[in-house]
Amino acid sequence: MTQNDGSGGVAARSTVSGTPQLTPAASPDEDADAVRRHIGAGESSRANRGWWDRNADEYQREHGGFLGDARFVWCPEGLDEAEAQLLCPTEALSGRRVLEVGAGAAQCSRWLAAQGARPVAVDLSYRQLQHALRIGETGDGFPLVEADAAALPFAEGSFDLACSAFGALPFVADSEQVLREVHRVLRPRGRWVFSVTHPLRWALPDEPGPEGLTVFSSYFDRTPYVEQDDAGRAVYVEHHRTLGDRVREVVRAGFRLVDLVEPEWPDWNEQEWGGWSPLRGRLVPGTAIFVCERE
Repeated sequence: MTQNDGSGGVAARSTVSGTPQLTPAASPDEDADAVRRHIGAGESSRANRGWWDRNADEYQREHGGFLGDARFVWCPEGLDEAEAQLLCPTEALSGRRVLEVGAGAAQCSRWLAAQGARPVAVDLSYRQLQHALRIGETGDGFPLVEADAAALPFAEGSFDLACSAFGALPFVADSEQVLREVHRVLRPRGRWVFSVTHPLRWALPDEPGPEGLTVFSSYFDRTPYVEQDDAGRAVYVEHHRTLGDRVREVVRAGFRLVDLVEPEWPDWNEQEWGGWSPLRGRLVPGTAIFVCERE
């Protein structure tokens, strides 16, 4: 995931070294207290960079099988780009430069490369990008860049397409700045597709069972969700925007909203992923996918 590091500059590495092994399961933040409070961009970024570096091993262990090594999955519902073709028809990917924002272990970029695209995978977490190296030990042939999604280290008009599958946007204090940066590095009429937790879920407990179907807080309360340690330091942060907030950000950043996809829960998917489950997924949306084009 990619967020501002609080320094105001660009934190970027064009290469990532070291191939990690998955370490034994650990929960370094299990004693954190969950609160709602206002939080600045710098604190939010430091918290989430640290969280993903500490938890990348456990995340890949728990979800790597579902995500695959070279599969482009948009969401826990299991919607696959090979089927949905939200970026463009698969046969049209060949030769296109594609930016993946908040790439994690770069599974989506690996799938894009297999279709003949020329992806660049960007993430703020060094440990997540190390897992990209682990998965692609023989060399994937595309760059891995540790960088800030709010200050992308690329020239204007560098990419034909851009995508993000639950990367960066839920974790940054200023998601509109991320959209402006994507707009800057895209070529005219370039497509930008990103998935996030459906804003409706903010009003519900993050539980996969029946308790996750009862409204317990205001959908309109935009106060960030913060997990903090005993000293009150944030160790994980999520930021909420309503559906209307997201649409307005897209338009202000210079995009045209082409489609808004709310994937339905498929019959084949029986897995639980955090608050996502067959029970909830068949009743209320869990993911929103915004399909945008640069004006």
